[in-house]
Amino acid sequence: MKKIIYPLLSTFALLSILLSACRSPSERHPVKTGLDIVRENQFKQFSGKRIGVICNHTACDSDGRHIIDLISENRTCQLVAVFAPEHGFRGMHADGSIIENKTEPKTGAIIYSLYGSVRQPTSDMLKDVDVLIYDIQDVGARFYTYITTLSLAMESAANYGIPFVVLDRPNPIRGDVTEGPVLDMNFQSFVGPHPIPIRYGLTIGELAGWINGEIFSKRNFHVDLTVIQAKGWRRSLWYDQTGLPWIAPSPNMPTLETAIVYPGFCLLEGTSLSEGRGTDAPFLKFGAPWIDPEYYAKELNNLRLPGLRFEPISFTPASIPNVALSPKYENQPCSGVRTIITDRNRLRSVGAMLMILEKTRDLYPDDFSPRSTLNRLYGSDRLQQALNEHIPIQQLISDWQENLEQFTNRSKNYYLYE
Repeated sequence: MKKIIYPLLSTFALLSILLSACRSPSERHPVKTGLDIVRENQFKQFSGKRIGVICNHTACDSDGRHIIDLISENRTCQLVAVFAPEHGFRGMHADGSIIENKTEPKTGAIIYSLYGSVRQPTSDMLKDVDVLIYDIQDVGARFYTYITTLSLAMESAANYGIPFVVLDRPNPIRGDVTEGPVLDMNFQSFVGPHPIPIRYGLTIGELAGWINGEIFSKRNFHVDLTVIQAKGWRRSLWYDQTGLPWIAPSPNMPTLETAIVYPGFCLLEGTSLSEGRGTDAPFLKFGAPWIDPEYYAKELNNLRLPGLRFEPISFTPASIPNVALSPKYENQPCSGVRTIITDRNRLRSVGAMLMILEKTRDLYPDDFSPRSTLNRLYGSDRLQQALNEHIPIQQLISDWQENLEQFTNRSKNYYLYE
């Protein structure tokens, strides 16, 4: 049996791989990532080139071998710089942690942090780079900051005339579903870089093509973009149907189930409810010290949200090194619910969470409140306004449909997979 090496994986990422290997989805469609394809070709398309790689611990082939090790051992090209997004090169920094530059021990290449005082590759960082490669597992949600890092790196590549190559990976929550409001550019931020919906239904390679064609072209510049497509992926596939191991993309994304609810349930961060950071099930557990768990679970289940069921629980958020620093309601006993996904194909997590927030406001009017971060996450102030002024949530869902359909139809021009 071939030995599998996990040289750069954090403890939580390795555990997630082992758990993933134990699952047996009813239908598997083996997928090769873009990294698998270039590895099979012995990195020949990069022969003699000086390479810069934007990556983290998720940049592994289907055997669990990291791109840095593969490049180092192949010697077809020379690694001269590494660029790390939020959570760092090894994915071991909690959300929002400022990360400093380091040196990659095997190759001596500098690991430049793109989540510190500098968030975009500079001319000095790129001075020795012939080709810039991007290989990071995404989760398909607008506010996951890896896509902002993608966009900023593409912009740098265009500015300095460097070819940009995306090694594509599956969208873990399928590529045939979009949901949520398209970002109002008045609320553009690092967690909302472009006018896309919260669940945008593209792979990272397809999104790069969309950014190049829909955003950069309007600014009169163009990235020399190549996407190395994944092989065997279809838009209707969930990640656990691909045969690829799940490597937690960030400390609070330990499972595929977390990623499935994340597009909607991340909105909890913008409210007075705990989103479950500092527990063993972030985004799947939520609540507050002022919740009656049995009553709350009953009322949420009465909403009959497609694909969801809720069980009453108690939990106490705690700081977890490299995972959750000073979580909401730290060390305070909370009550709430545990989310059970009963039918992931029917679940629409953004709409579901809007209904949950509306119900929570009605049940606990003196305790529940939106917070300032909600507008950045939602991508406009419409949700906060609706919660404050008792505008029916169904109206918001209806209002986003036209822009969502326009985005979905336009994004099909950038599809690389059926």
